[in-house]
Amino acid sequence: MQKAQILQVGIFKSSVKLKEPFIISLGKLEYAENIIVEILDSSGRKGYGEGSPFRSIHGETSDTCFSVGIEFGKLLKGQNPLLISECSALMDAYIFGNTSIKSAFNIALHDLAAQHAGLPLYKFLGGTENKNLFTDYTVSLANSEKMVADAEKIVSAGFPVIKVKLGDSMEKDFDRIKAIRDRVANEIPLRIDANQGWSFSDAAGILPKLEPFNIQHCEEPISRKDYLLLKDLRNLSNIPIMSDESCFDHQDAQKLVSLKACDSFNVKLGKSAGISTAMKIIRIAESNNMPLQIGGFLESRLGFTAAAHLAMACKETPYIDFDTPLMFSQDFVSGGIQYSDKGMIRIQDEPGLGAYFDEKYLRNLDSFVV
Repeated sequence: MQKAQILQVGIFKSSVKLKEPFIISLGKLEYAENIIVEILDSSGRKGYGEGSPFRSIHGETSDTCFSVGIEFGKLLKGQNPLLISECSALMDAYIFGNTSIKSAFNIALHDLAAQHAGLPLYKFLGGTENKNLFTDYTVSLANSEKMVADAEKIVSAGFPVIKVKLGDSMEKDFDRIKAIRDRVANEIPLRIDANQGWSFSDAAGILPKLEPFNIQHCEEPISRKDYLLLKDLRNLSNIPIMSDESCFDHQDAQKLVSLKACDSFNVKLGKSAGISTAMKIIRIAESNNMPLQIGGFLESRLGFTAAAHLAMACKETPYIDFDTPLMFSQDFVSGGIQYSDKGMIRIQDEPGLGAYFDEKYLRNLDSFVV
């Protein structure tokens, strides 16, 4: 094992306005309020990570992440950043939960470790092929007219799949999907995401009615607290159920598999506290022949670059939900994933993440350096 030492940790608050409000059943978002972590080690290398706290999902905010991040910086200063498990254990011992800020640190540690190994992160994680990924694009929750118009724009832009936010009343949500299908060819798959917005009875009522509309899967149809009811819901509809908010870590994943509660998992680094646990979820899914989706919250291209490396470390190419950076009004990331026509995403074969934040941008943010 190589030796290195963490010399300095910077914590930064980043607030970027979205091009237009992003609305889901859990609320409306107008800004990406993220936390950036920069770790400098004794080799002179810097590792970057990013967390996107979502108070109704993580129970975290930008302020709580900033405060806990400062404590993590103090905790890890002087530690060997290449001992990722040991560093993560220190953070877990210090405070329970707080997966968003833990993820930012875990990503930065992986960035450094892959740089030291001279490997792009996906190869460091065991992936072998730099392959093209294709993302969906999301229709935000609104009235039917607005959602139809947004869906048509997505089709015109060439995205291969449309993701549709639902979680309102059963009647309104059915009308939304029907209206979209009246204008968008059935050959273009839809992914629907209720973000826990339906009651069990509403989910049981609407899902069978949506079967003719070529729905790839439905994410988190009911409250994550009601995960014991997911098996019953699966038996009522042929639309596959994807666990999102009910699956934070590998223990959740194993529990859901044992209960036969879902058909697939949506893996997000911000839920799993980073790459280490996300890889454990992926291996559980692979051992049970379950498809995966790799997604995220409102991270920038840097956060989704980490997610892309994770996706390329999967044995089979997962569903990709990496559209959020395209919603940003500004982009302060260099390197990293690049978007091209028809939702295609590709990264460069550089050591580590291959992505970093503009230095001038960082130095103008609210920050704390340990």
